[in-house]
Amino acid sequence: MNSIFYGLLGLIAWAPLPLGSNRTWAWAILVAGSSLLAIAWLVGHLRGRFVVTDAFRRAHWALGVGALWLLYIGLQFVALPAEWVQTLSPRAYEAHATAAGVLGHSIGTTLTLSVDPHATRDFWFKTVAYECMFCLTLLVVDTRQRLELLLKTLVVSGTLQAFYGSIMVLSGLEYGFVIKKFATGLVTGTYVNRNHLAGYLNLCLAVGIGLMISKLGGEAIHTWRQRIRSIASLLLGEKTRLRVYLIVMVIGLVLTRSRGGNAAFFASTLIVGAIGLMLMRNAPRSTMFFLVSIVAVDIFVVGTWFGVDQVAKRIQETEVTSKVDNLLPTENRDEVDRLALKYAQDYLFTGSGGGTFYVTFPTYQNRSVVGFFDHAHNDYLQLLTETGVIGLALCILIVLLAAVQALLALRRRNDSLMRGTAFGVMLAICWLTIHSTMDFNMQIPANALTMTVILALAWVAAALRGGGSRDLRKRREHSDRESKTPPAFAPAPVHLRTSAVIGHGPTT
Repeated sequence: MNSIFYGLLGLIAWAPLPLGSNRTWAWAILVAGSSLLAIAWLVGHLRGRFVVTDAFRRAHWALGVGALWLLYIGLQFVALPAEWVQTLSPRAYEAHATAAGVLGHSIGTTLTLSVDPHATRDFWFKTVAYECMFCLTLLVVDTRQRLELLLKTLVVSGTLQAFYGSIMVLSGLEYGFVIKKFATGLVTGTYVNRNHLAGYLNLCLAVGIGLMISKLGGEAIHTWRQRIRSIASLLLGEKTRLRVYLIVMVIGLVLTRSRGGNAAFFASTLIVGAIGLMLMRNAPRSTMFFLVSIVAVDIFVVGTWFGVDQVAKRIQETEVTSKVDNLLPTENRDEVDRLALKYAQDYLFTGSGGGTFYVTFPTYQNRSVVGFFDHAHNDYLQLLTETGVIGLALCILIVLLAAVQALLALRRRNDSLMRGTAFGVMLAICWLTIHSTMDFNMQIPANALTMTVILALAWVAAALRGGGSRDLRKRREHSDRESKTPPAFAPAPVHLRTSAVIGHGPTT
């Protein structure tokens, strides 16, 4: 189990490094790695070495929705009778007919709901990786120690991204992942797009804030000796290091100058902070001070570097200039969204196929929108266009199920780590809800995978108890061994006592 758990941590830490795993070879590593880990766990389970955790059992509805999602996306690229496709998605049928006419072919007897089945197949493989990571998180994060180590892995990964990106900008080297950066003067870490780094930092900040909340509070201080010990622990202890990591990530987030990333961070921290303080029973006063300090640091850094008024102005702007390659002219995102809505109406129920936005959207572009768009700057719209109402509903349902579990854990759990983890999950969900209206973070494999792992932590926070399933299994094995060993004071069997009496009794 340890090797599988550390393999899981390795994939989580690796995912953001190669350009957010937004390259074919990079996300293929995630697919292969997560699949191998899942197979290894399944083999161990069949041999009786691993047991199913309470968190996995509790997440049965989410697992069922995930299975439906995989089946649905698979149905999009599987060949179906042409009459079925014409009935289910008339627009997709027309697209296939147009493509066949351009190539000089007649339309086949079988077609796919996806207008580009190869792109949808790739989309399905990425989904397999996310599903495997979701299940593995539920199955192998079975102790408090493992849960805390996973949270720390995300915090360290986010801190390194923020630190590396800041150093690149300040030093003028401007390297991303091995290659020269496209967007100079902005913190991008090992990502290409600053907005996607901002999204990743928001996720890492969410779990980091949750981890910090789990460590707040403590024993009452009555003597000077206790006070001195408390001050020394504060200066040299783990909480101080964690606070520094969070500050580094906040600075990195600000220096990305991502409007959506900073706005989502502000809003989610305030909203979830208020909800958390209402739901968490006996929450220490230091929790409120900590949340206020996080927001205050962000405001201070923003004001110091380029002013709060400039950030507000950028948030109000509707026109944006592409900084990725310095070649694309200014485009209007509102106009792109309007065109994407028309696109979604034509593929309303089943979508054009996962990963096919780049193929289909050009047919809806007009002269008011210049440039090539491989993604919508809105995750909701992209899911609606590619997977239809059915796919969008399935994705929203999984997030809602995770939010319910996190809220229940905040309300019911007394364990500080579980409550902190649930708080972090709620922060991540709130951030996703807000930022997805402005960007396409969930189309970046590293961010989607990280979000999937965090969603799984909602059930871990709600179900993990005591030492976890591994310790429970050890206790059961120990009790089984004791039950098989007769106690030393147990009376001898009846037949032995009878024979002894007969053997040593008086003879006649």
